[in-house]
Amino acid sequence: MAAANYPEWIWFNGRIVPWRDANLHVMSHVVHYGSSVFEGIRSYATPDGARVFRLTDHLRRLESSARIHEMALPFDRAALRAACFEVLSANGLDAAYLRPVAWRGLGGFGLSADTPIEVAVAAWRMGPYLGPDVLERGIDACVSSWQRMAPNTIPTGAKAGGNYLSGQLIAREARRLGFGEGIALAANGLLSEGAGENLFLVFEGALHTPPVSAAILDGITRDSIVRLARAEGIAVVERDLPREYLYLADEVFMCGTAAEITPIRSVDGRPVGEGRPGPLTRRLQALFFGLFDGSTPDPDGWLEKS
Repeated sequence: MAAANYPEWIWFNGRIVPWRDANLHVMSHVVHYGSSVFEGIRSYATPDGARVFRLTDHLRRLESSARIHEMALPFDRAALRAACFEVLSANGLDAAYLRPVAWRGLGGFGLSADTPIEVAVAAWRMGPYLGPDVLERGIDACVSSWQRMAPNTIPTGAKAGGNYLSGQLIAREARRLGFGEGIALAANGLLSEGAGENLFLVFEGALHTPPVSAAILDGITRDSIVRLARAEGIAVVERDLPREYLYLADEVFMCGTAAEITPIRSVDGRPVGEGRPGPLTRRLQALFFGLFDGSTPDPDGWLEKS
């Protein structure tokens, strides 16, 4: 994001401050050890005004990530919820990407040092994460040479900053090789997820997705797709999936807050299905984006307002 596109305001440790003033010390724990937890959240412009998608669920996961890493958040969920709406309002945003983040700041030195926990919430305009027109055209993906973390090493159930060193390697390798995104295998050689997205494969009209035991982040968009699909009578199977199923699937797509629902048209240079986004992917996109134009019902109250 170019500097000219930075928003004007950010919520930083309890108050709205100018973007340029939200700073931390170079010797902060997080700079050296990746000790942060965060969320990616989207707000959408709906016929009823700006709504934040599954904000409560995102903040609940932020608290869970902090708990796993023994970080006592200095703000409760109500305060963080208010902060999200405050920073949207301060920047005059309706459709935006929000980033609540908590980190270990400047304190003692060493891995187990006592440090203060600091918190910020940023919001900015962001289009499709993987590039213009990808939601319509799809992307070309590759299986990465980098695998996801093995069990009982780094907890993949936490959305933690240090975990994304893995995602950076996967994504940068894919870009270097000319692909739109990389797909990682778990330590057992079975499918895991993308660099920062969950993965779905389609076989004979049913959705198949790796389980949470496959070193994935249990994505909120992933859960939304599962629930939307089942409400429409579409079968969803969580199962271990070998790499070669990517080459046999009728359709493949990635999903996440940033990526939304991004079709994959080829993997490792092999066309997926007919080499273009398939009908079930399109149907799920319509159901998902229909939440924001009112064409899909929202019985669970996923669209939250201030």
